[in-house]
Amino acid sequence: MTSTAQTPRLRADAQRNRARIIAGAAALIGERGPDVPMEEIARRAGVGVGTLYRRFPDRHSLVREVAADMFRSTGRIAAEVLDEAASGWEALVCLMRHCAEPELGALSAALRGWLAEHRDKDEELRALTAAWLARFEEAVRRAQAEGAMRTDIDGVELLRLISLITCHMSELSTEANREASVRYVEVLIDGLRLREG
Repeated sequence: MTSTAQTPRLRADAQRNRARIIAGAAALIGERGPDVPMEEIARRAGVGVGTLYRRFPDRHSLVREVAADMFRSTGRIAAEVLDEAASGWEALVCLMRHCAEPELGALSAALRGWLAEHRDKDEELRALTAAWLARFEEAVRRAQAEGAMRTDIDGVELLRLISLITCHMSELSTEANREASVRYVEVLIDGLRLREG
């Protein structure tokens, strides 16, 4: 008979394994795309293949959770930034820099085709995406209302621009290019700033 003292620890271990699997899958998908072998994901996560398949019975369920986790994370960060930033401009700059993180750009690029095929059929993924976009748009609107940002671009267009800079896996394959994508976003930030005269 399992003691009550052991049960919470087992649950905590299961949660840690699940988090490690998602993190390992996200890293490999960002590097090689969503068709990376499940066995390699298990190795990267440091778990057995059986543990992987107990948590995620097939590739679709794992990739779907990686995508959902990406949007949960970006949405949570956006909510925190909007609550804590001193201005809309500060919030927007913080979110743009977050989008420019190479690992996030690579993962977003790798998931683009998969999301295009599956997101419309998944209510939670649609909702998570919409929540992230709404928060990014809010940062844009605040920055524009403050007179800090040019008004001839909206949030969706801005995210497309950031995507052009950050979401091409071939361009993120070397350290120099990874650093360049961050620098290009800084140039974009500077170009968005509204200047007098």
